[in-house]
Amino acid sequence: MTGTPIVHHIPVCPFSQRLEILLELKGATDALDFRVVDITKPRDPELLQKTRGTTALPVLELPDGRILKESLVIFEYLDLTLPGGSIRRADPWERAVEALAVTHEGPLTGAGYTMVMNQDRDARQAHLDKLLKVYAALDGLLTDTNPDGTFLFDAFGYAECIFTPMFMRFRFLDYYDGFAWPDEGFDRVRRWHDACLAHPAAQQVSEEEIVKLYYDYAMGAGNGALPPGRTVSSFAFEPHWRDRPWPPRQKYEGTASDAELGLVPV
Repeated sequence: MTGTPIVHHIPVCPFSQRLEILLELKGATDALDFRVVDITKPRDPELLQKTRGTTALPVLELPDGRILKESLVIFEYLDLTLPGGSIRRADPWERAVEALAVTHEGPLTGAGYTMVMNQDRDARQAHLDKLLKVYAALDGLLTDTNPDGTFLFDAFGYAECIFTPMFMRFRFLDYYDGFAWPDEGFDRVRRWHDACLAHPAAQQVSEEEIVKLYYDYAMGAGNGALPPGRTVSSFAFEPHWRDRPWPPRQKYEGTASDAELGLVPV
């Protein structure tokens, strides 16, 4: 099989960033052809045909036409097939602990995205409590596994690849929901969290890009949908996010206009 596999993905997609981090760790950043899908427009019929009508991204398209979906499945395939050796732990027990850690990713992602999309100020604390409950479970797992360390084991590995993109995206919680760690009880998971964010292999996106592109999520409109009164998605390719002003932080006060967000000429 010759040719470069293609990854169809959404701009600033956390699930595709997992793959980018993996390539950085393996020293194989040119191993995939990343092609961005504009989620503000209907899906390309050709891509829908390849995915049998599903719209979830990323999608891996191999040179021979075979298709793989679901980011964790794609990650596992690339980890096994790309040069550089697997980043999974070789010891069966440690590999099982990695898998156990990753079972918390779905609840964490759900809690974080639900919180940023929440439009009811009075419900904020309940969403925060749900998020902190998952962080507390991770804190316990990290403490049991590697209490004095930084990562789950001795280096940035599989679990870190899976969680780091979510930690990155949760900067929208810092910005739009004023998230702050409690004073007590989260030292171990916070150490892990901060080290993941700082790791050289995980610098594909910035806080500014995340905050600007995810503004509509903070208004309760995800996946390219538009908040009431708006005509241009914050995920639009143009104007480029760098050329837009930082959005207002007051998510519970209603959406800013397209012009205020720098999405249309004033």
